[in-house]
Amino acid sequence: MKQVDRYLLRHFLHTCYLTLMACVGIYLLVDFFEKANDFIEHKASATQYLVYVFNSLPLIALQVTPLVILMSVVLTLGGLDRSNEITALRACGLGLWRIVRPLILAVVVISAVFLLTNEFLAPLNTRQLTRLLDYQLQGKPEPSLNSDKIWYRDNNRIIHVALALPEKQLLQGISIYELNSDFLLHRRLQIPELYYLNGFWQAETLKSRSFDQKFGDLESTSQLTNQTIDLGRTPTDFIRAAEQRGLKSAIDLWQSSQKLSAEGFDTTRLDVDFQTRLAAPFTCLVMAFLGVPFSLSRGRGSSTALGIGLSLAVGVGYFLLQSISLAFGYSGALPPLVAGWAANLIFLLLGIYLLLRTRE
Repeated sequence: MKQVDRYLLRHFLHTCYLTLMACVGIYLLVDFFEKANDFIEHKASATQYLVYVFNSLPLIALQVTPLVILMSVVLTLGGLDRSNEITALRACGLGLWRIVRPLILAVVVISAVFLLTNEFLAPLNTRQLTRLLDYQLQGKPEPSLNSDKIWYRDNNRIIHVALALPEKQLLQGISIYELNSDFLLHRRLQIPELYYLNGFWQAETLKSRSFDQKFGDLESTSQLTNQTIDLGRTPTDFIRAAEQRGLKSAIDLWQSSQKLSAEGFDTTRLDVDFQTRLAAPFTCLVMAFLGVPFSLSRGRGSSTALGIGLSLAVGVGYFLLQSISLAFGYSGALPPLVAGWAANLIFLLLGIYLLLRTRE
């Protein structure tokens, strides 16, 4: 039986390798041509081209891996079924799960590699690409901020935002340090939340502290309501900070969520991103499980093109379902756990249903 396992595994890995190379190559080619104008316009060097390709490859591979797994299982088992090899194995007394076991074990190993790459390598690659495309080529100032630690200077003020939620036009945990001409603190504003309404930031409540400009001692404290605050920024200016979540690992997302939650801030988006990051490696297993009934229910007369088209259709369906569940999760309509895992669960149930209908 070990010889049969090696044969099936070799066939699957060969198909998986070719499919991965094809998907990554097509994705990289399309993505590169989309950004070619930026490289040419800013006269990028050969080193910058290499940095772009080198850091793009792991990220592209992560995005296409679930689809590659599905396609490889469908093509492998479908090809064996068309050549009557599946029938021969069953005639020897091997059940369906005994036949697909080496493939599932291989996918488990691939999922573990996926998890490690997504956790440790992908944030580094994303950071390098952001530095290359946004800061080196386009000349944008490189900020040292993320969605839960924003510091910037606006004239004679230093502003700190604990959490930016630009999609909700909301900022939480704002501290404004106003300085005099000698760069000494003379007033500090603490604002729990700011809403962007009609072109202005509105604060329902805020606490103002005034300091002696000579000695720095606290002079007075006052509580104000319904104030309009000028931050020198609009919600769109905080979008880049919110996108910095893509630079974080799952551990970093969890730590940020715990820290901000303890401080009373809204961590819905961080929680959804954390659950999505945890669910991502299991997508490979779901796709492998789903590929078994798809590959064996099409009959011996089906073509390779049909298997590829079917896999692409399933992949698009999964992507749309996941996008919808994430949108509901970000809006608070679904709990973060449900939003992150809903697509996997639904497609797993679909695989079980199709497997029950598959001929033995």
